[in-house]
Amino acid sequence: MALVGSWARGSARDDSDVDLVVLSETEDDVGSLSSRPARSSSAAATGPGYRAPTPAASGLEVEVGIATQSWAATDPVDAGTRRVVADGLRALYDPQRLLAELACALR
Repeated sequence: MALVGSWARGSARDDSDVDLVVLSETEDDVGSLSSRPARSSSAAATGPGYRAPTPAASGLEVEVGIATQSWAATDPVDAGTRRVVADGLRALYDPQRLLAELACALR
């Protein structure tokens, strides 16, 4: 799981939403976890994946992009994934170090 976008790069404003990317082992998991297709303007869901907006009681919107682990592939890096990482990525849970390897490959 990774935090992406303005919160990851440290430039979030009061009205900024929280964007998360969750990587799954299989496409079946992605289908069962997502509630609808990604919006085309979505940073976290650019490339493979889905986005499910979840408004919190406080009004803060948390958007979760769900994709297979191939989203973090480094050979080659998907153009959409490259844009997301360039916009800010902070790994929150990365036991297989897929996100760390992705970030390293794009430095």
